[in-house]
Amino acid sequence: MLSSIIRRLARVLLWCAVGSVLLVLLFRWVPPPGTALMVERKVQSWFGGEAIDLQRDWQPWEAISDDLKVAVIAGEDQKFASHWGFDVSAIQAAISHNERGGSVRGASTLTQQVAKNLFLWPGRSWLRKGLEAWFTGWMELLWSKERILEVYLNSAEWGPGVFGAQAAARYHFGVDASRLTRQQAAQLAAVLPSPIRWSAGRPSAYVAGRASWINRQMSQLGGDEYLKRLEAGERF
Repeated sequence: MLSSIIRRLARVLLWCAVGSVLLVLLFRWVPPPGTALMVERKVQSWFGGEAIDLQRDWQPWEAISDDLKVAVIAGEDQKFASHWGFDVSAIQAAISHNERGGSVRGASTLTQQVAKNLFLWPGRSWLRKGLEAWFTGWMELLWSKERILEVYLNSAEWGPGVFGAQAAARYHFGVDASRLTRQQAAQLAAVLPSPIRWSAGRPSAYVAGRASWINRQMSQLGGDEYLKRLEAGERF
């Protein structure tokens, strides 16, 4: 009986693994209809007694400001074009920092953030971290860097119930995602670590300073030339 249970469990795990890879492969071409984070925010609003309307309007790569693409990379993951989903040096630095105590520092790449927001529940368990690594690896293998960034820009949270670049641009600046200025893009990227607490449209002194730093980093990355190399599939 025990061996039969083990075989059945193994088959279930195998089918789950195959299904997850097929789902990642599907989203290489098909826009994800939503994310696990969006579901979480909706459920939280129900239990909090203040239901929110989620705002999200998927936009293809060409309809999103190039400045926003570079700004997000500059602010969140400057090694995006070179790593395979994991920034080992950042992980080691975060572990060392966290061992000393104080505020907890993360080291998630853009790919890891997509995996976490798209497929997984909140929390810090080892199981969740393992699944995050699983999805991250398959996305790096099956998706282009351009696709990873496109899904990220259409899934990131930028305010209460505000998801994706188009909804964020409309909510904070009253423009479409394709018409964001460089400064507006930098301000949107600046609030990504805490989009509920910080406002891109009404930046605090800290957010304004962070946006200025991101603006300088955008120039150092190479701006449009950086995107051309990314679109060409280079690892650099």
